[in-house]
Amino acid sequence: MKLLVVCLGNICRSPLAEGALRAHIEDSPFAGRVEVDSAGTGHWHQGEPPDRRAIACARSHGMDISGQRARQLKPEDFDHFDWLLCADASVVRDVLRIAPQGSEGKVALLLEWAGLQEGGEIPDPYTGGSADFERVWRLVDSAGSAVVHRLSQM
Repeated sequence: MKLLVVCLGNICRSPLAEGALRAHIEDSPFAGRVEVDSAGTGHWHQGEPPDRRAIACARSHGMDISGQRARQLKPEDFDHFDWLLCADASVVRDVLRIAPQGSEGKVALLLEWAGLQEGGEIPDPYTGGSADFERVWRLVDSAGSAVVHRLSQM
C-alpha cells in the first residue's frame, strides 16, 4: 500500500500527517509494508523543510520531521500511489483537476478515508500560531491510528 498525503504547500499539514502516519505504521504489523509520502498542490516551497512551527510541534511529540522536503504533486504520483489523501476539500478539488482520467477514485479526504469524520477537513495552520499546529497534530495523529485500523480491516 502506498499513501500520499497532500495539502497546499507541503510545509505544514502534510508533513505533520506524513510523520504521524509513518510513526503509527512503523509501530504496527504493517511496518515496512506501507509507503507514506507527502506533497503539495503548489510549487511555492519546493525543496524547503517543513515550517519551523510544524517541526517544533512534531518535535514536542517526539518526532523529527525536519529532514522532509516540500515537493509539488506530479502526474506520476497518480500511478505510483494507491491513495492520495487530501487535507481539505479545496485540495481535493485541485488534485482532481489534474488527475489523469481513471485516477479520480484514488483521491479522498484523509480524515474521511481514515474513518474519522465524513467530510472532515484538516484546517491550514499557516497563518495561525502554535495552538493551530497542535490542533492539526491531534487530527493527524488520530488519523494515523485510524489508518492502521483501516489497513487491518482490508
